[in-house]
Amino acid sequence: MRIILTMDTTVKLKQSALVVGDIIILYASLALTLFLRYGWPAEEIVKFHFWPFTLIFAVWLLIFYIGGLYDLRSLKNDVDFARRFGAILAIAALFAIIVFYFFKPTFIITPRVNLFIFLAIFGLSSYIWRTFYNNLASAGAPSDKILIIGYNQTTQELVDQINQNPQLGYEIKFWMKEGLQDKELEHLSQIILANQINIIVVPAHIKKNSNAAKLIYKNLVLGIEVVNLADLYEIVFQKIPLAELEEVWFLENLAKRHRLYEIFKRPIEIFLATIIGILTLPLAILIALFIKLVSSGSVIFTQQRAGQNGAAFTIYKFRTMRPDAEKDGPQWAQKDDGRVIPLGNMLRKSHLDEWPQLLNILRGELSLVGPRPERPEFVKNLSKEIPYYDLRHLIRPGITGWAQINYRYGASIEDAYEKLQYDIYYLKNRSVVLDILIVIKTIRLLFTSAK
Repeated sequence: MRIILTMDTTVKLKQSALVVGDIIILYASLALTLFLRYGWPAEEIVKFHFWPFTLIFAVWLLIFYIGGLYDLRSLKNDVDFARRFGAILAIAALFAIIVFYFFKPTFIITPRVNLFIFLAIFGLSSYIWRTFYNNLASAGAPSDKILIIGYNQTTQELVDQINQNPQLGYEIKFWMKEGLQDKELEHLSQIILANQINIIVVPAHIKKNSNAAKLIYKNLVLGIEVVNLADLYEIVFQKIPLAELEEVWFLENLAKRHRLYEIFKRPIEIFLATIIGILTLPLAILIALFIKLVSSGSVIFTQQRAGQNGAAFTIYKFRTMRPDAEKDGPQWAQKDDGRVIPLGNMLRKSHLDEWPQLLNILRGELSLVGPRPERPEFVKNLSKEIPYYDLRHLIRPGITGWAQINYRYGASIEDAYEKLQYDIYYLKNRSVVLDILIVIKTIRLLFTSAK
């Protein structure tokens, strides 16, 4: 009897295998280091090294996650992966050096030689392990063989992504492009058996076609999994395809309350906003002084934004543009915008310009995580141009969000449409865990840009 795993479970299993492999290599590298230095080390030596290095390993795994080393879409043995791996390992090594050399009174050991031997062993063995896993993930027959029904821009985008990323574990074995009118639908059983199909991907409207539904239902005995096109797209891209949705989807996925999450989120945000504000106050003062030195006008910039349920509120930011930046009326910020003051782009990309928004959090107008609030002037236009746009106002907007860490700075209706697909994904899947992951990934924007 074949056990059917959901696609989301398969992705999590692959990511878990990577994490487990990294943990094994971390401790194996430590053991080999101690063996090379001390032969069979005494119990005292093992104990003195075990806990300090365990602390380092925990932070390293977090750094690996932030750097995207557990994102299946990046598991390719190419130049980009080698560059990413080297950069992340260098950051992790720097962290270990800082901890052991600048906080040495905290630890019994100061592993000068041991640390560098360990870094060499782990760097080499980890790269070999990652290269092997990447090859393993991309080679051989994918575990999920897909039959897809229907053709449109969404399916084409999905098929292209799957074909270009075999490490995801999917393979398009058969494609009925004519959808429910495809004559081959009558021979569905033969196609499933001949191509060893175990997943059928169907468009949402197939539920309205009783004949097609019956044909697919009859083949459930073959051990297939039937998945909506929107669901597979969500798993692969981690966003929701708006073009595939109908109102019933929103009733099924967005109407439910996240009660426990909502109970804990607000107190946690107040606590974190207060702590972050106190700890980063010296940096904020330096930023304010710099803005005053390089540009005339006020340090704090205020602007009206659309908040929860569309209610307008005043948002606070460090000013990163000239005082006369909107003398010709409201407009989106552009790439290489000439209105930006010196280092303004750096402040925007690093989110440091948003420090004053901690006050908006304390006032209950913003969350740490949520859809970014747009200006009412833009919202009015975007609501007409983009379907379901107003749904992003169901919750409080945030300083950072799922769209911000996955997509570039929006500067057009097309960008707003793309970002809305990420916002809807967040609305559907929001949780304390997802919020934490978004905050962690936002840290990456200090060093890189969104896609």
